[in-house]
Amino acid sequence: MFQDRTDAARQLGLALAQLRGQRPLVLAVPRGAVPMGPILAEALEGDFDVVLVRKLGAPGNAEYAIGAVDEAGNVYLNPDLAAHVDPAYLAQETARQRAVLSRRRTQYGGARIDPAGRLVVVVDDGVATGATLIAALDAVRAQRPARLVVAVGVAPAGAVARLRAHADEVVCLHVPQDFYAVGQFYRDFEPVEDEHVRQLLLDWQRGCG
Repeated sequence: MFQDRTDAARQLGLALAQLRGQRPLVLAVPRGAVPMGPILAEALEGDFDVVLVRKLGAPGNAEYAIGAVDEAGNVYLNPDLAAHVDPAYLAQETARQRAVLSRRRTQYGGARIDPAGRLVVVVDDGVATGATLIAALDAVRAQRPARLVVAVGVAPAGAVARLRAHADEVVCLHVPQDFYAVGQFYRDFEPVEDEHVRQLLLDWQRGCG
């Protein structure tokens, strides 16, 4: 169990210590993983930014991901559920989540760092189905990084296996047999608000300036 996201980020920094000196671009998945991003980027002597994606919730259960969408509108659907998703519902849910992404991009502000040709580390505090993180990885891959690494605190074995098909390397600190939710493995798992994300990005940009 991790004490909090800071603890998980520091442990990931140790696990990825071999990347130090290669100036990796650390991209955090909002909102939960964003507090981890600056810690990991500093540990690896790299850069920090976010990759915006949104979970597509199941009908009647918004917390269960049937897939995810990125800023460009590309949709990843859980292969086990794709055949059972109503197209009309999917279109409506996708539009709703893209509107959230648009608002967040405006709120977070700042110039995006181009991952093209870079060693990129996409970080998340944990994974349940993997849909959101896979959408993030696919969005980054489309921008042609030199190498794509995914770093997560905790994930079930099935999700780790799915991630391997979308990244060059997967680093997961904890792969439990009994997995119910990411927060189960953090003593402190407070929600991360949009304003906190904006402030972390602003602080990093000021520090780099």
